Amino acid sequence: TRRSSDLLTYEYSSLEPYIDTRTVGIHYNNHYKGYLNKLNNLLDKENYDYRYPLEELPKHIDEFSLESRGDILFNAGGVLNHELYFANISPNKNTIPKGLLKEAIDKEYGSFENFKKEFIDKTKKLVGSGYTFLVVKDGKLQIINFSNQETPYTYNMIPIMAIDLWEHAYYLRYQNNKSNYIDNFFEIIDFDVVEKLYEKAIK
Repeated sequence: TRRSSDLLTYEYSSLEPYIDTRTVGIHYNNHYKGYLNKLNNLLDKENYDYRYPLEELPKHIDEFSLESRGDILFNAGGVLNHELYFANISPNKNTIPKGLLKEAIDKEYGSFENFKKEFIDKTKKLVGSGYTFLVVKDGKLQIINFSNQETPYTYNMIPIMAIDLWEHAYYLRYQNNKSNYIDNFFEIIDFDVVEKLYEKAIK
């Protein structure tokens, strides 16, 4: 089925003071919905019947016309990456992993503090626009950077956590102080959501 855009479970102002109301509104309505509308238009032009879940679209990209493939991949990534990012953050303050996710983080990184440091270190290595993801690959956790709107699904990785490192995600509040935005991401991450995605990924 077509993707609709009823995504946010919180108000634009709910993430204050870490992410300001205006940024959330612009990010959601202009950027995320822009990718979604472009993707739906592209797929309609291809007479696509929405037979695959969006996560599987990159694996079937060769079923689309050659001239549309790049645009479809870019906009599909823009939808998937934004949906994960907006789902990851919330005012719920579930900022410490629990359950199976905590066990996996402890096993892979030694402790949550080590994981957090490694995740933040990885964000600082991203050149230009993109995302830092926590993914599940072959049952194991991995922290990885992707440029622009590339999606981990293209590489058989399941993303369970993402920080948007495009300037539009933080510039109104933080200007060039990206590292402050990254630190504050850990004040609004909802690890209950990440844990549910992890448990789904390992099934």
